[in-house]
Amino acid sequence: MKLSFRWYGEEDKVTLEQIRQIPGMRSIVTAVYDVPPGEVWSRESIQRLKSLTEQAGLSFDVIESVPVHEDIKLGLPTRERYLENYCENIRRLGEAGVKCICYNFMPVFDWTRTQLDHPLGDGSTSLVYYQEQVDKVNPLQSESDLTLPGWDSSYTREGLRDVVEKYQSITEEKLWENLRYFLQKVIPVAAQYDINMAIHQDDPCWSIFGLPRIVTGEKELDKLLSLVDDPHNGLTLCCGSLGCSAKNDVPKLAAKYAKMGRIHFVHLRNVQILPNGFEERAHLSSCGSLDMYAIVKGLVENGFDGYVRPDHGRMIWGETGRPGYGLYDRALGAAYINGLFEAAQKELAAKK
Repeated sequence: MKLSFRWYGEEDKVTLEQIRQIPGMRSIVTAVYDVPPGEVWSRESIQRLKSLTEQAGLSFDVIESVPVHEDIKLGLPTRERYLENYCENIRRLGEAGVKCICYNFMPVFDWTRTQLDHPLGDGSTSLVYYQEQVDKVNPLQSESDLTLPGWDSSYTREGLRDVVEKYQSITEEKLWENLRYFLQKVIPVAAQYDINMAIHQDDPCWSIFGLPRIVTGEKELDKLLSLVDDPHNGLTLCCGSLGCSAKNDVPKLAAKYAKMGRIHFVHLRNVQILPNGFEERAHLSSCGSLDMYAIVKGLVENGFDGYVRPDHGRMIWGETGRPGYGLYDRALGAAYINGLFEAAQKELAAKK
C-alpha cells in the first residue's frame, strides 16, 4: 500500500510540511488547477508541482485529476481536439514520472452534495446528500435554485442550462459508446508511459436531474474494464461513492477487482446510508455503514499494492478551509488506514 494525500497546490491551506509529518505518508495527489478542462498543461506547471512535492520529501506520482472535456462525453465532433490534448497531458505527466491518473466520466457535475457543513452529533461538520434538497433544484427551469454545493462555478446559469440540455439526447448506451471511444484513444498512450488510468465512480452512484450515470456498481465496473481489456484501464475504488448505495457490497468489490489487478487507487472513507441519502462520517467502521476493515482485508488478501488516500474528512477542532479537505480529520483517517493495513497484512502473514 502506498499512502497518499490530496493537496490542492500552493493555495491550499494544508501545507506539504504538514502532510509529510503524517506517519507512513508517501505520495502527494494533486493536479494543475489553473488550466481550463480540455486544454494542455504546461511542462513548467507540472515540473513546479513535482519540484515542490519532492522538496518536501514526498513522491509525485498520482494525479487527480485530468478532467475529461464535456465534448468528449457528449461525443461531439470537437472531441478530437480535446482527445489529443488529453493524450498530450498523459505524455507530459509520464515524462514527469506520474504512475497513476484518476479521472471520471460524470456528465456536468463531478460530485453532488446538498450541504458542506452539516453538523454531526459530535460537533464536527461534514458533507451530506439529502434527496429532498436535490428535488428542489432543476437546472432546466429558470425559477429553480440553480446551484448546489460542489457544482462547477465556471458555468453561468445559461451555460449550465445549455450543457444539461445537450445531455437530454444522450442515453446511457450512447455515453458508454463515448467512454469506449475515449478509452480506445487514451489507454494506448497511457500504456506507452506505463501510467495506470483509474476511473472514479459516479458520486453519488445514481442518476441526478435525468443525466445518464454509468459507473455506478459491479455490473457497470465489469463492463468498463471490458471496453479496453488492458491492465492500464483500471479503477479508483471510491468506497464512499459506491458505499452510499446499499446495493454495492464494497468489501466484495474490493476483493474482486484487486484479485484482477485492476484497482490502481483507493479512496477510503465511511458514509452513513440514510433513507433520504447519506452523510459522510469519520473513517472508523463504527461511525458509518461501511466495514472498513473488511474492505482493506479484501484488498490485502488479493495482492493490492496501489495508492490509497484518506478521502473526505469532517471539519473538526475548529478547523476551517476547503470542505472535506482539512488536515486534522484526514490525518486521523490516514493513521487509521495505516493500522487497518498493518493488521490485515499481519493476519495474512500468520495464515501462511
